[in-house]
Parts: sequence; structure tokens; C-alpha cells
Amino acid sequence: MLQLLFPLIRAIEPFLVPFCFVLAWGFAIALVWGLISMARDATTTAKRMHEVPCTTCRFFTDNYHLKCSVQPTIAETEEAIGCRDYSPQKYFFSIDR
Repeated sequence: MLQLLFPLIRAIEPFLVPFCFVLAWGFAIALVWGLISMARDATTTAKRMHEVPCTTCRFFTDNYHLKCSVQPTIAETEEAIGCRDYSPQKYFFSIDR
């Protein structure tokens, strides 16, 4: 059986090295392309999430169970970017002497 395959292997041997070379470089390029695409998407998502104003709102409770007392379903999500109930906190610091 092996004697029958030996001429076939000899016939495709000149094409095997270039095929593996192209296959390996194609895999490497696809890997780099995927990493660049992932980094670009992560950066876009991070920039979008930094636009969420919840942490500076006066209704934000910073509690795991109830993050916002007015809009608890959209608190700290992308839907909260245009929240019509947003009201900035006013910090009043008093120094007791």
C-alpha cells in the first residue's frame, strides 16, 4: 500500500512547500488582522462607555442593588447617555474648625 502512495507523494512534493508557506502567512495575517480589529472595537466601546454620565448624577446611589433611584433599568448603560432625568451633583464642602 505504501509503495502505491510513494509516487503520489513524490508528485505533489514540489507544490507542498509553497502551499504550506502561503497557508502559514495567511494564518499569521488573519491573526494580526483579528487582533487589530479587536483592539479598535474595544477602544470604540470604551470611548462610548465613558460618555455615560451616571456617576456624576445626583440620583446615582453607587449601590449594587439600586444604582439609580429614578432610572434603575438604564443606569450605567449606553441608554443612559441621553438620560432626560440627569441632574449633576453639587458638591458642598464645609470645613469644620
